[in-house]
Amino acid sequence: MKKRKMSFLEIWNMSFGFLGIQMGFALQNANASRILQIFGADVHELSWFWLVAPLTGLIVQPVIGYYSDRTWTRLGRRRPFFLTGAVLASIGLVLMPKADIFVAFLPSLWVGAGMLMIMDASFNVAMEPFRALVADNLPSDQRTLGFSIQTVLIGIGAVVGSWLPYILANWVGISNEAEVGKVPLNLLFSFVIGAVILLASILLTVVITKEYTPEELTGMEPDEPEEAEEKSGLINIFTDFVKMPKTMRQLSWVQFFSWFGLFGMWVFSTPAIAHHIYGLPLDDSQSSTYQTAGDWVGVLFGVYNAVSAVFAFFLPVIAKKLGRKSTHAISLVIGGIGLISVYFAPDQYWLIASMLAVGIAWASILAMPYAILAGAIPARKMGVYMGIFNFFIVIPQIINALIGGPMVKYLYGGNAIYAIMVSGVSFLLAAILVFRVDDVDEAENRQQ
Repeated sequence: MKKRKMSFLEIWNMSFGFLGIQMGFALQNANASRILQIFGADVHELSWFWLVAPLTGLIVQPVIGYYSDRTWTRLGRRRPFFLTGAVLASIGLVLMPKADIFVAFLPSLWVGAGMLMIMDASFNVAMEPFRALVADNLPSDQRTLGFSIQTVLIGIGAVVGSWLPYILANWVGISNEAEVGKVPLNLLFSFVIGAVILLASILLTVVITKEYTPEELTGMEPDEPEEAEEKSGLINIFTDFVKMPKTMRQLSWVQFFSWFGLFGMWVFSTPAIAHHIYGLPLDDSQSSTYQTAGDWVGVLFGVYNAVSAVFAFFLPVIAKKLGRKSTHAISLVIGGIGLISVYFAPDQYWLIASMLAVGIAWASILAMPYAILAGAIPARKMGVYMGIFNFFIVIPQIINALIGGPMVKYLYGGNAIYAIMVSGVSFLLAAILVFRVDDVDEAENRQQ
């Protein structure tokens, strides 16, 4: 018994929930630093507040992967998890910009950081079961297409999420100004809209998409070597970590430098651009010009996500001609150059070109490593290994969160633009390490 090939529309519907997840994720990435600064955080403290996000991912992802491999309900094995994650993430999206309403109980800055943690933990609950679902349902020759379609939907959702505050302020006329310590109205409405779309898109996937039962999946992997029965328990996660496939170990270093760079870009883009491009003083995080810079960062983040959505359509074709490793390496080089170029941009509009380059790297980061990984891990442990793979996404973010703020304060003199340049160099290092990876699927296809 083999997995049937799915139509483009079926794969699209199966991944549609990613549009809502990424819309919420984009709102968080583009605006969390600004909201935390509104509530009183200093620029060198931002990475510390963001630390809660990768820490929760480090714990949540493998546990969710482990249990989703062993779950079967009326909704299937993966769908209950990303539905639960969507509900919790929506609550976090609604409450984060309104953290000041809890000021009678806790400082609004603490509440805002707590909502950031809830949102990111919930995105993590939803995200990896979604990736495992694609690997579960698609035959190996459709996996690059499947992850590329996910990237398209991620891009669309991220564009809408990133641009919403700018659109509401400049096209709809909703104010982007507020009293000191208050979040502007355009941001509040953006987060509520994001929560609604997140829930709606997840529900569409849950209702439309079916899953193979565990018994059916077992029958589709006849060549997988049998292993001794394992004792049930979370301790198996650590055993699986030790026994991870060689390809996964090699990809871990690529992921490390890719996500170290991404984290630096997400955390420090708003203060970097506000001060380096708009010329604001390093201690300005409240002026109307700073809010305008923050809205423009949302536009720029939308640009790189829009590019990723378009470029993802071409990834399967490019990867077929060049190979997945070469495609990923070239994309990372282009993204690294784009980030470094931010330092040399003469005004905010030139940054669009920088983000075009970042978008190419982002599309590849979201698709190529997973397409390579899916061919190297056993189907019965797809969920737990996808969760463990997230270690190599969150660990570099944790390290950047710990050292990024002090580096900005003591090494860069408070100027966050240098953190963006370091992110570009990190992309280049990831590109070099791609060539050390063994792509099992491509090697087998060449032999055939």
